[in-house]
Amino acid sequence: MERPRALLADMNVREATANSIEEERPGGSNPIVIKPAPSWASLKLKDLWEYRELLYFLTWRDFRVRYAQTALGVLWAVIRPVSIMVMFSTFFGNFARIPSDGLPYPLFTYSAILFWQLFAQTLTGASNSLVANQNLITKVYFPRLLIPLSVAVTSLVDFIIASAVLVGMMGYYQVLPTGHVLLLPLFVLLALVAAMGVGLWFSALNVRYRDVGYGLPFGLQLWLFATPVIYPLSLIPESWRVWIGLNPMASVVEGVRWVVLGTHHDHIAIMMELSVAVAAVLFVSGLYYFRRVEQTFADVM
Repeated sequence: MERPRALLADMNVREATANSIEEERPGGSNPIVIKPAPSWASLKLKDLWEYRELLYFLTWRDFRVRYAQTALGVLWAVIRPVSIMVMFSTFFGNFARIPSDGLPYPLFTYSAILFWQLFAQTLTGASNSLVANQNLITKVYFPRLLIPLSVAVTSLVDFIIASAVLVGMMGYYQVLPTGHVLLLPLFVLLALVAAMGVGLWFSALNVRYRDVGYGLPFGLQLWLFATPVIYPLSLIPESWRVWIGLNPMASVVEGVRWVVLGTHHDHIAIMMELSVAVAAVLFVSGLYYFRRVEQTFADVM
């Protein structure tokens, strides 16, 4: 840990207003030319690579803090989705008798909960990440984008651990994955891109308007029921099935059930195209907005 700490100390020499000036010394003797910041901030993705060690440090710190002083440790990454699966299976599968496309309801719903947890955990953590790290942001300069990115990596680790339960359930119910299972990483990527797209918008807005932190849990509850986690896509009227692709997580859930469990719906291809477009717009616009207001974070906090 000594190297990341030394890196944080070295970052003190950087100015927080570095994004708003540009130095030009073509011949080595010309005066410094100070220019106003462009109307659209540069993404400066190269900075993320230069600070990659800090990303590792932040991720490891988040992972340790999450399970510090817990008796079960990383088992909580499994307990949470399994508990939700048991509750949904009891009330919606046994009592409400909601159909599950011919699959055992626990397997049907856990495959969706697993990806929903990845999305919700990343979105919630990214939205609150800047406020939670305000002491760090106001003291040293570094690419602020590393903070929500570290949340996404930590959530991905939890997702990988909890995925072992899905494999075990498939073995128990004797359900074999389809030949399209190699497409599964694409749905993981789509869930992360959608979560980070919204999370970047909310994290930047949450710095100035703390209402975001209060409204986000309620919004996620509504988003959950707008996503076919506890019910199949076949319950939605056919004329609406294409437009549900405006919700990227609907395509993620149905796509995972298609490539892993073998369910199929005629509108899945069109839904996927629509969801990819929506997720891309959210991510790119959120990235640009985050970079544009990044230099004001330390002043507003």
